[in-house]
Amino acid sequence: MASQGSDKAVNGECGVQDEVIGRAATQAPARKPVRPRPQPQDFHMRIDRNGTWYYQGSPINRKELVCLFASVLRREADGSYWLETPVERGRIEVEDAPFMAVEMSWRHCDCGDGCAPKQCLTFRTNLDEIVTANAEHPIRVHLCPKTREPRPYITIRPGLEAKINRAVFYELVALGQTEMVGGREMIGVWSEGVFFPIDEVRALEQAAE
Repeated sequence: MASQGSDKAVNGECGVQDEVIGRAATQAPARKPVRPRPQPQDFHMRIDRNGTWYYQGSPINRKELVCLFASVLRREADGSYWLETPVERGRIEVEDAPFMAVEMSWRHCDCGDGCAPKQCLTFRTNLDEIVTANAEHPIRVHLCPKTREPRPYITIRPGLEAKINRAVFYELVALGQTEMVGGREMIGVWSEGVFFPIDEVRALEQAAE
């Protein structure tokens, strides 16, 4: 049974490579005639909440192939996710965020307005993309309305986020400081002179009681 599962995964990877990028693996030239937008398709691909990519139910285990797909991933204004090349365009399912932030590094930096802490927080994703939290790559924390359980994210590219995994989030919280934001005392973190709120101090105190 294990061999059959392995064969399925391998065949799935070959199939998705042939079907999705077989005709469009090359980069578009810098200047080219305007082409009509490709007709939309369904690529039968899914990214689960842990950042694992699937094709027709089988995980894609080749990281270089996943990185290739991720390089042409787009998000529309309605929240839908698409793989788009000059000749093909197909919708894919994303359960949560398309990427995972799996590592964070701290460094002292000379940034900000002179009042903010001089620190930069840099994140590495599961696909080895590196981004530093700043105005263009903000950190946001979604809080469950009932439990206030946090789901933290960082923007990787416009419209595309990485979910910050639990271990990295604990490291982030350890760097937390309190600031007044909109008349409320918030705990959050600074990076490149920007303060990113995590939660309201009063709510955290009430939860601890």
